[in-house]
Amino acid sequence: MKVTTKGQVTIPARIRGFLGVAPHGDVDFHIVGGNVVLIRQQAAQGPDNQIESLRGVLKGKLTTQQWMQATRGD
Repeated sequence: MKVTTKGQVTIPARIRGFLGVAPHGDVDFHIVGGNVVLIRQQAAQGPDNQIESLRGVLKGKLTTQQWMQATRGD
């Protein structure tokens, strides 16, 4: 496996499949006993994911204009 000038490598398909790593998924590297271990990262529960989890909750209830008026107090 070759390393690019940017320090990138391609994770073989069989390993991506085993780990369940999808495109744009997050992985991490750890050094354990002189070996490099690739670990799939779990989805973080930070603000981005909290907001993403609410996507579509209010779909069809109010228009954007109605929401803007309600939140601004117009």
